[in-house]
Amino acid sequence: MSESQHNDKTPTTGLESGEPQARLEAEARRAIVTGADSGIGRATAVALAAAGIDVGITWHSDEAGAQETAEEVRSHGARAVVARLDVADIPACGDVVDGLIAELGGVDVFVNNAGAGLQTPFLDVTLDEWNRVVDTDLTGAFVCLQRAARAMVAAGRGGRLIAVTSVHEHQPMVGASAYDAAKHGLGGLMKNLALELGAHGISAVSVAPGEIATPMTGQTDTDPHTEDRPGIPLGRPGDAREVAALIAFLASPEAAYISGASVVIDGGMLQMGPQAGAAVESHDWRRL
Repeated sequence: MSESQHNDKTPTTGLESGEPQARLEAEARRAIVTGADSGIGRATAVALAAAGIDVGITWHSDEAGAQETAEEVRSHGARAVVARLDVADIPACGDVVDGLIAELGGVDVFVNNAGAGLQTPFLDVTLDEWNRVVDTDLTGAFVCLQRAARAMVAAGRGGRLIAVTSVHEHQPMVGASAYDAAKHGLGGLMKNLALELGAHGISAVSVAPGEIATPMTGQTDTDPHTEDRPGIPLGRPGDAREVAALIAFLASPEAAYISGASVVIDGGMLQMGPQAGAAVESHDWRRL
């Protein structure tokens, strides 16, 4: 084919028109962040507010923390609305998301951050414990993501679905069978959403943090730069604001073409597999 022949052809995207792409690149105005009463959720809500986005904030057990997040959001000139959400309360958790969408007047970015963990050997995990973690980290996430996606499709403006998974979406950990299974499942769900919702201008991305200094890891108000982690190439845990900055970027027009990916933010931890394996000198790792 000659250059002139090539230039005469109109580029195609595989869609019937370029409209979905245009919607995807629209500036986000409204976001919902689940589990935003502390840690990564709070930092994310504040980062989005700093970018000029109104934020719906959910909490499960720490209402005071959620109100503190709302105050920080409002300090950036953004609107904040707050609601209690128990992601394991299925399907009522979806009704909470619907209510926040109505109060905000729509949703352009949905960040599924709420989650639960469990450190119990596989042989000792009860069915109730398994169901609690899987309902919170996977089934409840499915319900909330679906409600947000339905609202985005109905509005016709596209949007961003972002799920905070974990490095354990990619690699397992002793004592975390339910958590590992749920996070693997959530990562797979996000890849499917990228396939099914792309035609509506909706992207779906997972953010997979390693160890982050948050209340969930017992590091409330801890400066991660003061913590020594020889098994992490960068030598320390991460800061919740570092994860939030990544999520804020993924919510921006500059990240419009990122979909179906799992973005790991772990200080290089996952790269230590063979290296860490070679350095282990006892069988202590087999026990909690």
